[in-house]
Amino acid sequence: MSHCFTAISAWAAFLLFPCFAHAMITRIVIEKREPFAGGHEFPVTGGYEKLIGRAYGEVNPKNPLNNVLVNLDKAPRNERGRVEYWTDIYILKPVDMKRGNGKIFYDAPNRGSKRILMFLNDAPENNDPSALKDAGNGFLMRQGYTIVWSGWQGDLTPGENFLIMGVPTAMNHGKEIVRAVRTEVVVSRDGIMSSPLSGDNRVMSYEAATTDKTQASLTVREKSYDPPMAVPTSEWEFAICKKDKESGKVEIKPSTKDLCLLSGFRPGHIYEFIYPAKNPLVLGLGFAVVRDLISFFRYETKDRAENPNPLALDGGKTGVRRAYAWGRSQSGRYLRDFIYHGFNEDESHRQVFEAVSPHAAGGGRLFLNYEFSRPVTSSQQHTNQLDPEVFPFAYNLLKDPQTGREDGILKRPKTDPYVLHTQTSTEYWQKRGSLAHTDGKGKDIRIPDRARVYLIASAQHNTAFGSVPRKGNCQQLTNPMSIGDALRALIFAMDQWGDQGIPPPPSQLPRVSDKTLVASDQETVAFPRVPGIRYSGLYNRQLFLDYGPNLLRGKIDVNPPKAIKNGTYKILVPKVDGDGNDIAGIRLPAIQVPLATYTGWNLQRKGLAEDELCGLLGSYRPFARTREERKRSGDPRLSVEDRYKDQADYVEKVSRAARALIDRRLLLPEDALRIIEEAKNNPTFAQK
Repeated sequence: MSHCFTAISAWAAFLLFPCFAHAMITRIVIEKREPFAGGHEFPVTGGYEKLIGRAYGEVNPKNPLNNVLVNLDKAPRNERGRVEYWTDIYILKPVDMKRGNGKIFYDAPNRGSKRILMFLNDAPENNDPSALKDAGNGFLMRQGYTIVWSGWQGDLTPGENFLIMGVPTAMNHGKEIVRAVRTEVVVSRDGIMSSPLSGDNRVMSYEAATTDKTQASLTVREKSYDPPMAVPTSEWEFAICKKDKESGKVEIKPSTKDLCLLSGFRPGHIYEFIYPAKNPLVLGLGFAVVRDLISFFRYETKDRAENPNPLALDGGKTGVRRAYAWGRSQSGRYLRDFIYHGFNEDESHRQVFEAVSPHAAGGGRLFLNYEFSRPVTSSQQHTNQLDPEVFPFAYNLLKDPQTGREDGILKRPKTDPYVLHTQTSTEYWQKRGSLAHTDGKGKDIRIPDRARVYLIASAQHNTAFGSVPRKGNCQQLTNPMSIGDALRALIFAMDQWGDQGIPPPPSQLPRVSDKTLVASDQETVAFPRVPGIRYSGLYNRQLFLDYGPNLLRGKIDVNPPKAIKNGTYKILVPKVDGDGNDIAGIRLPAIQVPLATYTGWNLQRKGLAEDELCGLLGSYRPFARTREERKRSGDPRLSVEDRYKDQADYVEKVSRAARALIDRRLLLPEDALRIIEEAKNNPTFAQK
C-alpha cells in the first residue's frame, strides 16, 4: 500500500513489509496525456482528458484466491516469488475529477477493441476515441464517469489500437508442455489457401510441437451437424502458402504456426484441425489483471515505484468511490466468468465492482482459464460449437441436470456484484440465452435478488446506431434496430442500484410459465409464413460433452469432445406475435408500433453453407406499404396502411409507447424525444 513508502525505500518495503503480501499493480506508466475532443466542455462534468499507458503487476501463486488460475503454478516467478504481467491501459477521465461522479466504468475490451462508447453513447466505432464525434451523444461523459479500458486477452497480436496484455508461458519443471489441441478454420471467400493455426489473424497461434503429419488430423464438413470427412495428409502442410498469379505455381513456406490447404479452403465449410501444440500461455491472468487494476484505481494513491494513481485527488485520496463494468458478447462472457471464478474480491478481500452488466453474453462463459485456451472463439451454431462453454450457465446455484454437480455464477454473497444481464433475441438462437434463466431441463428458475435479466425484444447481437439493412452473406436483410435507448435506461438504473441501493426494474424476459419461451419449431414459435422468408428453427445446441477427466482443472484431453449418452441441455427461444416480433422482453417503440418484422436470426446464403445460421445477425422484413401490395404478395402481416391512418397516427402511437417505457424506467426522456422526432421524419409515409 502507498503509505508503506513514507519512511523507507521501495526495495526495503518489498522485503520487510507485510502490506506487499497481496497481488498489486507495481508500476503505472502514462505514456500519453492529451485533451479529449479538443477540450470540449460536457455539461456539469466539464472537459475530459485521454490517458494512454501501461500497467505492470504481479500475483502470488500461493494465495488461495489465485489457485483457480490454470498453470499459474507453472509460470516463471520473480525474486519475490510472484508471477508478473503487463497490460495496456486507456482512460477517458474528467480533467477535474471533483466534477465527475466519482465512478469508474470499466469496459472489458472485445478482442482488444473498445465497445462501450458505440453501445451506450451511440458513437462510431473507433479504437482510439479522440474527437468530439467519438463521444457520440456524450451519455457517459454527461453522467461524469471515468471510462477505463485495459488488455485482458494475453494472446492478441498488436495492431489496430488493440488493448493487449503480456502473460508468461507455462513450463513443466523447465520442460515444454505439449497437448493435443483443436482449432477450426472457416473462410467466407474463395482463394484462401492458408490460415494461422489459431484460425484467427488477430490472435497468436500455439506452435506445433512437431510437424509430423501422422500426429495431426484435418477434417472438413459443410454444415455443423454433418459428419466430418478426413482430408488426406497429402493435401495439407504445416506452412504458409499462396498461388503466384502469373505462373499459377503454389509457393509453400514451412511454418509451425500455420496450416496450408493446397486446394484452398472452401467458403463456409468447417475445417477442424487437431495437432500437438506446445508452450501454453497463462491466459487466466486476464482475470487477475482487471481485479488488480480496478482495485488499484479505487484504493491506492501510488504504485510501488511512487508513481501516482492517475485517478487520485489531492490530499492522499483516490477520486473513485464506485466501480462498474460492462462487456459485450465475448467480454460479457468474460465478466460472467470473472465473477464465477471469484475475481470480484481483491487480495485484501475488498469488492472490486459494485455492479456489472454483461451484454449479449447469452448463457455462456469463456474459453479463457484453460491450458491452451482460445478466448477469441465464439461458440455458435455453425462455428466452434464444441468449444467448452460449460455448466454453470445461470447466476443461481443449481444442480447440473447432466452430472448433479451444484454450482452457479453468484456464490460469494460478501463480494458478488449486482448483475444487470442484457441480451438480444440473437442470444437465444446462437448463444443459448435461455440457459441464463432456466434450469437446463426447460423450466424457469427464480432470478436471484442480486441479478436482473432483460431481453431487448427482436434485437440482433450487434447493431451500431445508424445501421442500415444489408444482405451480405445472409438470405435476408440484416436487422438495423439499435438498442442504445434500452441500454442507457438500464445502465442509469444499475447506477442507482449500485450507488443508492434502489432496485432496477423487474427482469423483462420470456418465460416458460407464460408460454413466451418455447421450442423452436415454427408452429410453436408462431412465426408467420411470410413469402420469401425461409424458417428453419435452427439454433445452437448445448450438448453434454466429454472433454476428458481434467476439464474442471482446465485441461482438455479428448479432441474432438464426445457426446455423452445423447446428453443435451434444453434450449428454448422467444415466441413471437403475428408480425414475427418477440412478445416478451423490453419492446422498444420500433416493436410496439412496428413497420417491419425484426428477428434475432438469419440464414446463410447459397454457396456459403446455405441455411446454417448466418453468424450473429438477425433479419429485417418491412411490411407491405398498402393493402394492395400485401394482397399481391400473399403476406399474412398487416400492411402499413392497415395499421395507421397516417403519419400523425403513427407518431401518436410511438409517443404513447415511449411514455409507457419511461414510466417503467426502461427509456430515458431524452431518448424518447429523439425517437418521436424520428417517427415524425420516417420516410415510409412519404412513399408514393
